[in-house]
Amino acid sequence: MTKTINDVVDFSTSAAETERYPTPFEKRLRGTPMQHATTHFTVDDKFFAGEWGAEEGCWKISYTENEYFHILTGKSVLRDSVGNEVELNPGDKMCIPAGFEGEWEVLEATTKVFVIYEP
Repeated sequence: MTKTINDVVDFSTSAAETERYPTPFEKRLRGTPMQHATTHFTVDDKFFAGEWGAEEGCWKISYTENEYFHILTGKSVLRDSVGNEVELNPGDKMCIPAGFEGEWEVLEATTKVFVIYEP
């Protein structure tokens, strides 16, 4: 089926609702950060695109999905399971492969645009 301009999703005018939620207790390492996500585009429950943000804190992560993201605001640290880390700042663009495990630490409230593929 051919798609038209009416099928294109503009994040700035999307009617998608923002979900706000606490970081699950069992994943928290430091703090009690609230998170929020707005999923603007979904295909077959396997491909997702939207915006995400979180308050300061640190939690365990375990990726079953592949994710591309672009940091918009704030400062975070992405840490692998053996302690290697990278600081994430506005403008940074990264991909996290399925199977990655470690920690996400938000040093300053952070927002990002994400694109996820769940195989």
